[in-house]
Amino acid sequence: METRGKVRIGTAGWAYKDWVGVLYPDYLPARKIHPIEYLAQFFDVVEINTSFYGPIKPHLAKVWCKKVSAVNPNFLFTAKLLRSFTHSPLAVMEPTSAATIRPGEDDERVTREGLDSIAAEGRLGALLMQFPVSFKNTPLNREYLETLLRQFIEYPRVIEVRHESWNHPETLNTFSRMNVAFCNIDQPQIGRSLAPTEHVTAPIGYVRLHGRNYDQWFDATNRNDRYNYLYTEAELVGWKRKIEAIANQAEVTYVVTNNHFEARAGVNALQLKSLLTGKRVKAPPQLLERYPELKASADPAEDTGNPNLSLLA
Repeated sequence: METRGKVRIGTAGWAYKDWVGVLYPDYLPARKIHPIEYLAQFFDVVEINTSFYGPIKPHLAKVWCKKVSAVNPNFLFTAKLLRSFTHSPLAVMEPTSAATIRPGEDDERVTREGLDSIAAEGRLGALLMQFPVSFKNTPLNREYLETLLRQFIEYPRVIEVRHESWNHPETLNTFSRMNVAFCNIDQPQIGRSLAPTEHVTAPIGYVRLHGRNYDQWFDATNRNDRYNYLYTEAELVGWKRKIEAIANQAEVTYVVTNNHFEARAGVNALQLKSLLTGKRVKAPPQLLERYPELKASADPAEDTGNPNLSLLA
């Protein structure tokens, strides 16, 4: 199906040890190939995940931009906002709300430095502000959210809220008025978790797929275990329809797979890319070996040994 707006598909993050030998070839360090350089051969967006845990260092951002520009000139980054703006510092023990969020005195300045270093290269697609499910639609939280949105008004902003109370016409109207994108998510439906939506409230459309690991979503002993989920083709077809509906209303739509356990995000991102384009795609040979189900929609990419020979050309 032809869509009005461009769809960009990629993964949430790239620096995962369990991707080595699964998505990434073992030879990357020896050939001095940066992981983002390799990933940019297959995708045209990646969501920066580390910016949630600490501000982006400008000198590293410049390296990332330089690496991807040589491989894929059209590549963009989206970035998660530092968690001090969106989560209680004791989020594991207490609900997050406007009363418990306490950003540091210097957090805004250092956050801007990192974001601006990417924006200056023309590679910042959006700033994602991700709130936990405990952040509910209350008057105090709405006030905080509007203040935060104005605070970072110069960036294309996306809000991810996970509690169903935000799926409300008033919220959508506010986001539209403030030119802010609503993040449509896939997550385990537990309690009052937000169900899948297809809202468009700004020129940007945004989709994040977290997986559906019900057993370990809240009870995982290891934080990464909750993302141990591989979407089936039938599940992805359901999201294909939603993404097409979103893309028909937006100028650009970012689709990000966050089920990063053992590179499953890469598998599902490539499958979605094939579903949405109606064409077979190129995939890392080692990923095809680990996940044979990917062979239905992808062929092995030729290993040229030179990441500057982009597979997207």
